[in-house]
Amino acid sequence: MDKNINIAVIGLGYVGLPLACLFAKKYPVIGLDIDENRISELSMGYDRTLEVSNSTLKSVLKNPLSKPTNGLFCSFNQADISAANYYIITVPTPVDNKNHPDLRPLFKASKAVGQVLKKDDIVIYESTVYPGATEEECVPILEKASGLKFNVDFYVGYSPERINPGDKEHTIEKILKVTSGSTPETGNKVDALYKSVIIAGTHLAPSIKVAEAAKVIENSQRDINIAFINELAKIFNLMDIDTHAVLEAAGTKWNFLPFKPGLVGGHCIGVDPYYLAQKAIEFGYHPEIILAGRRLNDSMGEYVASQVIKLMIKKGININGATLLMLGITFKENCPDIRNTRIVDVVRALAEYNIEVTIYDPYASPREVLQEYGLESLKKTPKKDFDAIVLGVAHKDFLNLNFKNLKKEICVVYDVKGSLKEPVNGRL
Repeated sequence: MDKNINIAVIGLGYVGLPLACLFAKKYPVIGLDIDENRISELSMGYDRTLEVSNSTLKSVLKNPLSKPTNGLFCSFNQADISAANYYIITVPTPVDNKNHPDLRPLFKASKAVGQVLKKDDIVIYESTVYPGATEEECVPILEKASGLKFNVDFYVGYSPERINPGDKEHTIEKILKVTSGSTPETGNKVDALYKSVIIAGTHLAPSIKVAEAAKVIENSQRDINIAFINELAKIFNLMDIDTHAVLEAAGTKWNFLPFKPGLVGGHCIGVDPYYLAQKAIEFGYHPEIILAGRRLNDSMGEYVASQVIKLMIKKGININGATLLMLGITFKENCPDIRNTRIVDVVRALAEYNIEVTIYDPYASPREVLQEYGLESLKKTPKKDFDAIVLGVAHKDFLNLNFKNLKKEICVVYDVKGSLKEPVNGRL
């Protein structure tokens, strides 16, 4: 392992910050992010994503003047990463409004790194992409910006992120890491770098394309499995059969896969299948199962709204002008991440019936929710009662919530996650 390692992590979000903090325990690390407010917060030891505790963050932060020593220095100044010899890119890879891959953040990060790239440097990508994107899309940008030749002057690796936002048990160092490199020697260097901090170990893939494909099918597989369970939920609801009871019974067999129905959002499962599908289409193959799973999962927001409406009508609640409390707006529990949350589909479908929806989420930033979706949200429990309450996200704060003061005399309670102890009128 090279002793003179200096690492730059580009993108300090849900993936980049935990990775930068982990490496900073052993190496000098420069963390770069274009969000100046984010850098200011991190430099004071505060992580708004809640992925890294304030105490952990403060323990690895270092003075910018002490660059040769181990630790993390956060910056929004591109020039600060020029001393690195390993560049790790962890920027988001979303889809556009037509569900086509949007690689612009990746291209911008590649250009920024290319402008400071030096001979023998290694650039490692962690962002989820379709097979071939690293070498076919990103490498030419690095070459053009640097004037250097790929696999002669600089090298590239790919090690897909496996961060699970909000999960305090399966933290980054406890998740086995797939690694790869543009040459066998580069692959060994990339593998050794991650192996030095990942206690769960590493798996060196034979090529970058194999590592890219492995990542994108991980989430595509989960998406398809959840789509199957969501379809079962729709069928069993028509039959007046409790889906969760069915899954509990089926789960007594040793090889039954334990998936549950739900809304599929977030930066991975609700996005990555489109990356694989797009590349498949370019090769002349139309992926039927992958896209069918996506269509079904994307339909679940409107389905939940329709189920709530039906229950309200059965209870004699006047739909026009009714009030509804949506518990949660993030894409998953106990996490402030609102990226690609499908709760917004439920909210917008309900609004079409002229239902007044109040969103309460103690984790989500009201500013970010307004900026991203144009919706108002509260961080504190509203002081009013409602015609309907929907548990959209199973935050721990909601599981023992006192519903008494939130319910009107006639009120529908719908549990999307199947997590409430409170008596409910319906669940997915």
